[in-house]
Amino acid sequence: MFDALRGRGFDVMVRNHAEAILSVDFPDETQELVEALLRVAIPVTELVASGGGEAKSTQRLRRELALAGWQKHNFRIETNVDGVPKGDGTSHEIDHIRRSPAGTLALEIEWNNKDPFFDRDLDNFQRLHAQSIISAGIIVTRGRALQDTLGQKIEAYLRAARIVDEAPLVALGMKERTARQRKYVAQAVASGQDFATAFARYFVADKFGMATTHWSKIEDRVRRGVGNPCPLLLIGLPADSVTPYSAATPEL
Repeated sequence: MFDALRGRGFDVMVRNHAEAILSVDFPDETQELVEALLRVAIPVTELVASGGGEAKSTQRLRRELALAGWQKHNFRIETNVDGVPKGDGTSHEIDHIRRSPAGTLALEIEWNNKDPFFDRDLDNFQRLHAQSIISAGIIVTRGRALQDTLGQKIEAYLRAARIVDEAPLVALGMKERTARQRKYVAQAVASGQDFATAFARYFVADKFGMATTHWSKIEDRVRRGVGNPCPLLLIGLPADSVTPYSAATPEL
C-alpha cells in the first residue's frame, strides 16, 4: 500500500494494525493521500524565504487535500448525565479529516512546529479513537533524510545563486535575522568560512533545529507508546521533496 512512498524515499511507520485498517476500510482515501504526497515539491528557496506563518509548501498540500475531501474539523465532545451537561466539554481541532462509510481518518501536517505539537496530536488521536470517533490517525512531517540534508541543500542553493550576504534573502521574504544570528554568521565568516557554509549552518540550527517537528521526534514518541492504542500512520517527507535551485527559474 505504501510501496510507492517507500520507493521514493519517504519514511513510513504504521502502528496498531493501521495498515490493515487502511487497506481494507480506506483504500481510496489512502490512495488520495499517497498521490498528493508523491506530488509534493518544495523549491529550496521556500526553506529560506518563508517568514512567519505557514510555509507555502504546507499551504499547497493542504489545499490539494481539502479539494479531495480532507477538511479541517473541530470535534466537540460533551458529557451529559440524564440529559444534564457536566463540565465544559472538550474540543479537538484536526487539520484534516476524511470521512467514509467505514469511518473517519484524522490527519495532521507538522512541517515545522515545536516538537510538543506531536504530543498534542497523538493525545488528540488517542482520545478520539477511544470515543470511536476516528478509525486511525495520520501525521506527516519532515523525514529523516530531509532533516539531515537541509543544511547541504541551503548551502548548495546559496552557492548556485551566488549569494554572499543576507540582502537578497531578505528581499526574497526571509524573516529578519536577530543580532545574535547575524553575529554567529559574521564570526564564522571572519574565521575563514564562506558565507554559504556559515549561513546554512546557523540558519538550519535556528529554524529547523532538533526542537522542531521532524521524523526522529515523532518516531521516538510512538516507540514509547504515546498515542496507543490508536492505529497510527506516520509519514516523513523525503530529501528529494525539496527541489534544487536553478538560475533558469524565477525563484530569485
